[in-house]
Amino acid sequence: MEKKKENVFRILARWFVRFFFGLKYEEKWFGKKEKEQKEVVFKNGVPDDSELIVSPGRQILNRFLERKFAVFSVFVVLVMFCIVFIAPHFMTKYYDAFTETTQKDLPPTLSLMSVPKELQDNVKMIDSYGSFSVGLSNDGKVYVWGIGQIGATGINIKEIPEEVQNAKIAYVAAGQDHIIAIGEDGKFYGWGSNRFGQYAVTDAIRENPNLEPVPDAVLNGEIDVNHIKKLTCGYQASAILMDDGTLYIWGNKQSYSNMDNFIGRDNIVDVDFTLNYIVGLNKKQTSVYTGTKGLYAMARSKIKTGTAVKMSEFLKKRKITELRATSTSLCLLLDDGTIALTGDFPNDVVEVPDLAEGEYFVDIEAGTYHYSGLTNLGHVYSFGGDHYRQAEAPQVNGAKKLFAGAFQSYAVDENGKLLNKWGLKGYLFGTDDRGANIAERVIAGGRITMTVGAIAVIIEIVIGVSIGLMAGFLGGWVDIFLMRVAEVFSSIPLYPFMLILSSLLAQVSMTTDQRLYMIMVILGVLGWPGFAYITRAQVLVARESEYVTAAQAMGVKETRIAYKHILPNIISVILVNMTLSFAASMQTETSLSFLGFGVNYPQPSWGNMLSRASNATAAINFWWQWLFTSAILIMTTVCINTIGDTLRDVMDPKSTNDK
Repeated sequence: MEKKKENVFRILARWFVRFFFGLKYEEKWFGKKEKEQKEVVFKNGVPDDSELIVSPGRQILNRFLERKFAVFSVFVVLVMFCIVFIAPHFMTKYYDAFTETTQKDLPPTLSLMSVPKELQDNVKMIDSYGSFSVGLSNDGKVYVWGIGQIGATGINIKEIPEEVQNAKIAYVAAGQDHIIAIGEDGKFYGWGSNRFGQYAVTDAIRENPNLEPVPDAVLNGEIDVNHIKKLTCGYQASAILMDDGTLYIWGNKQSYSNMDNFIGRDNIVDVDFTLNYIVGLNKKQTSVYTGTKGLYAMARSKIKTGTAVKMSEFLKKRKITELRATSTSLCLLLDDGTIALTGDFPNDVVEVPDLAEGEYFVDIEAGTYHYSGLTNLGHVYSFGGDHYRQAEAPQVNGAKKLFAGAFQSYAVDENGKLLNKWGLKGYLFGTDDRGANIAERVIAGGRITMTVGAIAVIIEIVIGVSIGLMAGFLGGWVDIFLMRVAEVFSSIPLYPFMLILSSLLAQVSMTTDQRLYMIMVILGVLGWPGFAYITRAQVLVARESEYVTAAQAMGVKETRIAYKHILPNIISVILVNMTLSFAASMQTETSLSFLGFGVNYPQPSWGNMLSRASNATAAINFWWQWLFTSAILIMTTVCINTIGDTLRDVMDPKSTNDK
């Protein structure tokens, strides 16, 4: 037994070397004798049984291995199966319904944390809100990295205006689609999208009641840069807070309905943006001001287990020194180094880390869903939303500054040297129109598409082979009746049938899994006639064979003859057609989902992923939303069909390698 295993291993190893390195290295590594023996066994690519008796299975394997494209197809299909069925077990943060507004329509990139080399040893500040980040060096130079294209607008945020490049900048901040900068001379700069008056004022913006224009004092450079306490940006809005409590705020009021409550205020100690609200720290530093009654009025120290109490009761005469906001929550740094949490947190957030004795927070920074905190000992901790592992901070020692981007964090020492960074690097296949990671959805969708295809083929085989065996072996009226039934099923048009069925089931409440099971069953039930015809034809030939006659003479039951004697001898034909039918079932499921009658969003399948990208805007501007999915689908189905065609050739004793 051990010797047989060794021979098989050597055969596969020899083939691998010959396929990838050539005959020269096969002879060098395995010896000339084995090569000469193979040349004797094969003449013109066909086994010569006069010299060596080769088993049918070995002959089929040898002939298959000689087809390089077929072997490559097997490799591709196996890799694809491993990816779609094994990789999801390692995507611990993925779930079908995850979408992110700030990450919509992003092209493939892994550069979201690629801080320019010129900035890495001289960091003054880093900020980001969406797909790009802006950094400022200690000598006043601005750098932008990440994805610069703003949707289909044609704007590239990475094209820094020349006047900004020539100026010495004191503060920078990034919004969803714009960047604000203030020079050391107080001059105001902005670039990116100005659709909602993010950095420039026009007559249309002044006349629009839903937009708050940039204050004249800011626009004209009249503010004293030495007294700026904070510059921050939200989704489509920005704010400058002075150290005397004066707040300048502008942008899209539709994104921030409470903006009017902050315009003209001069009693704000700290300010930030959630996704839908502006939040400010009052002058007494004892409560969060939003202008909306009851919002963020409860606080707790832990996210999952902490008990929420009124803010005043939680503080117990402590004061709030910093206010940081994610999209839906706030983290308040108190004067004793502890924190208060308020707002809504996602279900998968982690607990706030427990600090060592004598350790306390000195700074808190916020991303879209996560927080990063710096302690008095120079240690860094992250907590909160962790879909992109942005809350998994590495061990950092000696950090003096901390900056948080949308899904990234950066730790810097006292000289501005970047010590470490963690979080979202980017998207291998980009994102879709809802901000979901296409690579993750291709993997999850491939599992659905392949599972539907596999189960449908199994149903087809069970029904079709059983009916084909009975019809071919029994003959007579049984044959006639079963074939007429097969013709009835063959005459049912699949796509119109699914269209009608989907319309009828639209009124019925069905879960996603139930809909998936229905698709599998329908594809299997409507697809079995092909297997029945093929099986019947093979049985009609096989039942006249001598081994069948001998079995009948011995009194063997007909069902046993059919399943134990005939079926094993025609299994090769069934295997070939099973492979071809598997690819066809995958294509059918993809087509149905593409048309909206199969798997529905948010559960992914290759079909509905292509459907969401089937418009002119996506085809022209967001090519990655359809290219990778369609390429993987085409490659997989072509490889499966190639395997089926090759099996049909190598199992046919009349075929040659030249066929």
